[in-house]
Amino acid sequence: MPPQHGAWAFLGLPLVCGAAVTPWNPLLLALAVTWVVAYPVSFFVLALVKDAASRHPHPERFRTPLLVWTVAALPTTAVLFVARPWLLWVALVYAATFCVNILYARRRDDRALLNDTVFIAQCAAMVVITWAVAVGQTSWAPPPLSSAPSHLWVLTVAVALMLVGSTLHVKSLIRERANPGFGRRSRGFALASAVGSLALAWWWGLPQGVFLVVPFAFLAVRSVLMTGRPPKPSRIGMIELVAFLLLAVPALLVGRS
Repeated sequence: MPPQHGAWAFLGLPLVCGAAVTPWNPLLLALAVTWVVAYPVSFFVLALVKDAASRHPHPERFRTPLLVWTVAALPTTAVLFVARPWLLWVALVYAATFCVNILYARRRDDRALLNDTVFIAQCAAMVVITWAVAVGQTSWAPPPLSSAPSHLWVLTVAVALMLVGSTLHVKSLIRERANPGFGRRSRGFALASAVGSLALAWWWGLPQGVFLVVPFAFLAVRSVLMTGRPPKPSRIGMIELVAFLLLAVPALLVGRS
């Protein structure tokens, strides 16, 4: 199992937000399983790449879990490709972006901010893909994005902002804790996102859209209060999870109402 526990929240948030404004379809279960299981597959692929770039490679410790997770992903992946052939084009786009992740893994610099940004883009795009899988047809053409509800785009932007803000905040407390400039930029982004959430609320439609302000206000407050000695990573992760839930749960309730 990949040790990067925070990544699971990054995977789950876009699925939940996409489902919040999407009609139910059993294929969403297959999509959720494939999306979540694909992360360990990618993790162990990158682990093999980094291991090959090390002075003392031990690839055997990564090959077995890679095989296990790959086999686990095959059934639901096959179901999705049969039911939505156009997902092949989506898979090719993701494969192209994954090449960036491989490049950073070869350099053993997978924690670089640009590499994280690629992962964030992959996650945020899943909000739209969730909707497309639910409403699409068995064809080689995906549903036109022009037919997507405006609420879908609101949540896509909200998810992207939250993932970027969370990444910057965690980096400012752990890997960049000795860089005060990084911390200031992280807090500035959190405060700007809180202001921007007012526009998201208006875009969604008032008064229901106010639910979008709450998680970003929470993130702004936490970024200011956690400027001293950083807490333990487990506590940092729990605080970020609360913020994610403050977006995901109301999105489900309001989006389905």
